[in-house]
Amino acid sequence: NYQRALDIARNSEGDLDPSVSAYLEDALTDIWRRLMIQPDDYIMTKDEFAVFNFYRGRFDDNEVAENAVARYWAN
Repeated sequence: NYQRALDIARNSEGDLDPSVSAYLEDALTDIWRRLMIQPDDYIMTKDEFAVFNFYRGRFDDNEVAENAVARYWAN
């Protein structure tokens, strides 16, 4: 599950296990796809937000990402 993978990633020293990294990257790709389909309406789940937030730096200055985070906190 997302939370377990994030716990492993956050507590890893050095290189992240490739299988954990691939799992989280796939999750992020799925979440971003959902956001792109509904850029003004999609509200992430708690677990989706946790993954997205882990990779938040990738989306600096991205309006869709900023709005998605704001929508998450507003709901």
